[in-house]
Amino acid sequence: MMRSRLLPAAALILALLAPASAGLAERSTSGWIPFPRPAALEPDVQFWTRIYTEVDRDGGLLHDSRDLAVVYEVIHLPDGLSRKGRQRYNDKRKDKYKRILRTLAGGKRSGLTAEERRVLELFPEDVSKKTLSAARSQVRFQLGQSDKFRAGLIRSGAYIGHIRATLDSMGLPRQIAALPHVESSYTPHAYSRIGAAGLWQFTRSTGRRYMRVDHVVDERLDPYRASVAAARLLEQNLRVTGSWPLAITAYNHGASGMRRASRKLGTKDITRIVREYKSRTFGFASRNFYVEFLAAMQIAENPQRYFGTLILDQPIAYETVELPFYTTPEALAKSTGVSIESLKTANPALRPAVWRGQKRVPRGFELKIPRALLSQPAEAAIAGIPANQQFAKQTRDTYHVVRRGENLSRIAARYGVRVSELQRLNGLRSKHRIWAGQKLRLPSDHMPAQTLVRTSKEPIHPPADGLYTVRRGDTLSKIATRFGMSESDLMDANRLRNRNRIYVGQVLHVSAAVDNAIVAGAGPLADTSEPRAKTDSHPQVIAVLTPAHSASDEPETLLPGPVPTDEPEPDSDAVIVAQAAAVDDDARLAPGKTALLADPSDYSVASDGTIEVQANETLGHFAEWLGVRASRLRSINHQRYGEPLAVHGHLRLDFSRVTPEDFEQRRVGYHRALQEEFFAEWEIDGTEVHQMRSGDSLWVLSNRRFKVPLWLLQQYNPDLDFSALNAGTEITVPLLKRRAVGIGEQSASRTRPKQLG
Repeated sequence: MMRSRLLPAAALILALLAPASAGLAERSTSGWIPFPRPAALEPDVQFWTRIYTEVDRDGGLLHDSRDLAVVYEVIHLPDGLSRKGRQRYNDKRKDKYKRILRTLAGGKRSGLTAEERRVLELFPEDVSKKTLSAARSQVRFQLGQSDKFRAGLIRSGAYIGHIRATLDSMGLPRQIAALPHVESSYTPHAYSRIGAAGLWQFTRSTGRRYMRVDHVVDERLDPYRASVAAARLLEQNLRVTGSWPLAITAYNHGASGMRRASRKLGTKDITRIVREYKSRTFGFASRNFYVEFLAAMQIAENPQRYFGTLILDQPIAYETVELPFYTTPEALAKSTGVSIESLKTANPALRPAVWRGQKRVPRGFELKIPRALLSQPAEAAIAGIPANQQFAKQTRDTYHVVRRGENLSRIAARYGVRVSELQRLNGLRSKHRIWAGQKLRLPSDHMPAQTLVRTSKEPIHPPADGLYTVRRGDTLSKIATRFGMSESDLMDANRLRNRNRIYVGQVLHVSAAVDNAIVAGAGPLADTSEPRAKTDSHPQVIAVLTPAHSASDEPETLLPGPVPTDEPEPDSDAVIVAQAAAVDDDARLAPGKTALLADPSDYSVASDGTIEVQANETLGHFAEWLGVRASRLRSINHQRYGEPLAVHGHLRLDFSRVTPEDFEQRRVGYHRALQEEFFAEWEIDGTEVHQMRSGDSLWVLSNRRFKVPLWLLQQYNPDLDFSALNAGTEITVPLLKRRAVGIGEQSASRTRPKQLG
């Protein structure tokens, strides 16, 4: 049924004129401050305030990476330098201060030059030689961002009303609206070098939890839809971390990472965590994320103080219509009297395949039309589209990635083609020999069914994020050929020492185009050397075996890596941007480490060689990832054959054949695949609170009452002991909505999965 309404960005703008919600007012009057500003972190906040307001992208600050109060020099980069030229210029300035620090660390205190005396005075009077020596390796350049921040403030006027109204409706602090200044400088079409997109910089895997993200619609690029998703993610971060400073930092570092930090130090104090927590994954970007947010919040609340009077962009009043059929951009433009260019600007979530005519605007899509451009109500205009331009189906996809449990007959039925046609098109000798992760060509609407598979394979463009997940049957040579790289280049890009040691689920860099990216984020690059890792701490829970899992030592059939994106190549008109406000000179991308940003589960290996068992894991899984027999793991853990694992219990492992780092990558790859497969079909559309009743059990709750996978139910209740749930205990349940998928896609409706992944 077609419905028309004002988009919240326009309709809810009136909320700006009203006071904050009652809940927020009560919190304020009670003295509770959601985003505390500790005095110990004040130098850090002031540093980022300078970066955001005093120095533009033609310069920056040379500073100490651990003590941001130590700023050696304000650098103004010479005009006309290339990127490498800028790097060489900065390196020379760094070398100057490293030499000075070496001299001072040697104990010299008399006969100092003016520069040596100036540098020494940046440190406390009683500074030790050890501190000065350590400072040599901490000299760092931070690019200025004042011009970007100013532009972001102007852009924010178009969206701030919707964002604040969304936060009000969910009872969340309005100050969160400052976060896009850190993430994207309020740029709705921004992309990062790790594949994050939009105003709120969602990665694909995290975005698919809350939005539709595929080759037809990418709602990460819709600032209104993405703002609702960001609020849900932050609400979940607060639920699993217990404080707003940790929840904000988790937006960069992951909920699990912040839970791990809190558990290791025994505190939720953000100052202690920023100053004392040490982890190979908790780098400069993560340590600074909260203070950057505080600086951005301070500037956004009083922009005149820093930039004078600004004329902000005005919100556009849209009329929104949910399309009751598939149609084309041309038909929409003709019926509404609005140009295709204007429709494209108003609907950034529609991917280029739609505007190029390869795909139709999908049924159920909420089309936005600027009210000022309409000569009649939008609903009437859409109803006037000729019958021959109203379609019941989407145009056929040109390929299909095989998922776990699928066979050729099922795939053929889904797309309305013959099995023999798929065999012929893909050169398959047997209809029974396909595997999860395999990409099958499909007959398009514009090619004869008899078309044969191509004999020559031209290199394809890498995905938009430059990352590729290894699938069953892949070799390094095949992957290199697929993306037009040499095998040696592929090994160098991923620091591989052995060409024969890659594994299913491993994430590889397959793009060298990152160097040409344009800077877009106002915040630091999420330490490209650091994964956005996750963690949590739970009581023991006896694993409940769903139909998809058994107590066998053998793992179930594994999906060999995440369900690949539905996007075979990056869009030619995509704006690729890289967050580079805090690019570390030695930072490198960590392939695959950003996949589980919203997952609070702990997949790390402890210093004593133990791990915390998570849902959907068996002893057979661990044995496979370690390259040992399951009997070996039973022996060192004194377990009987067939004894179920205790979810959130601890297990000792044998790392004689693989490193803990390799094990973690394989483990994360498995869970990434499991979750991406699920979120390819379902998205989270909110939460509800359920009060336990007598007779409730975890299996009943997960499989019958809510039809929510066990792993997802536990992610939303990470501190509950599910083996000891009593009547009256409240649990948070994510509400699931089936997303539109494939040729027979329907309008998404809230329901429950029939089978649990």
